[in-house]
Amino acid sequence: MALKVAFQMDPIERIDIKGDSTFALLLEAQGRGHDVFYYTPADLSLRDGKLMAQGHSLTVEDKPGDHYRLAHPRSEDLANYDVVQLRQDPPFDMAYITTTHLLERLQPKTLVVNDPAAVRNAPEKVFVLDFLDLMPPTLVTRSLDEIRKFREEHKDIVVKPLYGNGGAAIFRIAEGDTNLNSLIELLGMTFREPIMVQRYLREVRAGDKRIILVDGKVAGAINRVPAADETRSNLHVGGTAEATTLTAREKEICARLGPELNKRGLIFTGIDVIGDYLTEINVTSPTGIRQVKEFGGPDIAAMIWDVVEKKVAARR
Repeated sequence: MALKVAFQMDPIERIDIKGDSTFALLLEAQGRGHDVFYYTPADLSLRDGKLMAQGHSLTVEDKPGDHYRLAHPRSEDLANYDVVQLRQDPPFDMAYITTTHLLERLQPKTLVVNDPAAVRNAPEKVFVLDFLDLMPPTLVTRSLDEIRKFREEHKDIVVKPLYGNGGAAIFRIAEGDTNLNSLIELLGMTFREPIMVQRYLREVRAGDKRIILVDGKVAGAINRVPAADETRSNLHVGGTAEATTLTAREKEICARLGPELNKRGLIFTGIDVIGDYLTEINVTSPTGIRQVKEFGGPDIAAMIWDVVEKKVAARR
């Protein structure tokens, strides 16, 4: 079943195709014969009630440095498409939120993956707060006094912006570290939103596991081990990927999350687990599917398109 598919994503010339999940989805869409239209968020316009995008036909090749071809520049009415893949990376700011409001106008005729209303209402470090019993001790605040009390109780803490991404501006502040006051002052000047503070999990030295769920079901996982001189395990800051399997606790976490993800129309989700604790639920532009396949796991891009095609067929 050939579909008309639009990809709303970051500039394709800038992506690192080796680990980019959007590129994996593009390759699979092309392999299935889908007609792929590409545009960036800046090229989205609402004109007289029609949601238009200025973009190109796109073909891709798994060849670093020569991975894409653009053709037929034009403006398209996105209501004429079967699927829109919402794939631009955070920051999850007002520009991002505005695109979800615009894309929401396409439904139910056009399937948007992930559901834009659900994406808007499920930022990574906020949605996860619905599952506090699965999380490490967590504080969300702008109050330095509250953060001091939290560190006094838990001794070793991690501080991060509530709407950050990719491991940016994440700090470990151990007991006795005299930088706490100045760090909170700096974060307060840089970000208007509250700060998330969590008990530091020593288990992170063994890895921060990314588990991918497709339509609420476990599809695969990869473990990300931080470098010796890093707190963060993100691959682009020096973390190392390795094959993994799920523990009983991780399966329990996924079983808890799955029905809620499915109910919200969150087809492609990546959750992060350290030790026995859930730390994030990634719904905006999850990554990891190329790494899972590289280490002998399933082809998650194919699994996602199987679900998408089934959902589109059910709407016809």
